[in-house]
Amino acid sequence: MLELDAVSYRYPGYARQVLADVSLAIGSGEIVGLVGRNESGKSTLCLVASGLAPVSVGGVLAGEVRIDGTATAGLRPFELASRVGLVFQNPNTQRSGVTATVFEEVALGPVNLGLPVAETVERTHWALRTLRIEALADRDPARLSGGQAQLVAIASILAMRPPHLVLDEPTAQLDPEGTRLVGEALQALAGTGAALLVAEHKTDLLDRLCSRVVALDGGRVAMDGPAAIVLADPALEQLGVERPARHRIAGEVAAAGLVLPGAIA
Repeated sequence: MLELDAVSYRYPGYARQVLADVSLAIGSGEIVGLVGRNESGKSTLCLVASGLAPVSVGGVLAGEVRIDGTATAGLRPFELASRVGLVFQNPNTQRSGVTATVFEEVALGPVNLGLPVAETVERTHWALRTLRIEALADRDPARLSGGQAQLVAIASILAMRPPHLVLDEPTAQLDPEGTRLVGEALQALAGTGAALLVAEHKTDLLDRLCSRVVALDGGRVAMDGPAAIVLADPALEQLGVERPARHRIAGEVAAAGLVLPGAIA
């Protein structure tokens, strides 16, 4: 379980808090979506939930973040990496810069975990196959398109099979097909018992993927509930978040006084 208990956080040198009194628990096998307008605190919450802030980033944290009951404040970076994976919005910040091929890039995580060679190879092939990027295996990681680089970054985390995963806009640079593949991969990972937190602007993806959705506003939790309820709430748009297409269309149809085929008048 991934837990945030009354968490507030401010970056080094900042006078004001970026997160304020955020409480959140993500159980094993649960996928929780995180939405909010730009500067609402989503990326910061991802850093805090993964333990990178303040362990690596610095800053001041109030409250407590726990991974399977253990406070992240007491863990070192390598211990955090074995417990929770973090996928950044910009894949270039995640590329190691020391590998010659995509296969080596994806395998680097399992190698650093000290896994046997056979298991490392199996996990690497599995991650590439899951995201359907086997054809990129021999490519130079520095010579990929933005979408390809994002899929490789996600594969490098999937290969480590972390018990928990935090993703900050994982499909920002992906087309619909790439977005679908990532969604399927995350569902498969949740099926193994992993707890997932997914910050995402694509609410249609969250609509298909998540059991719960949390909306941030000014660093505070403004909404938290079942995905079907939160994503259908018109109040979501007041927080700068576009509802999924099916809810927008249903609202426009109702406003026009029409009845969708198959609906009861």
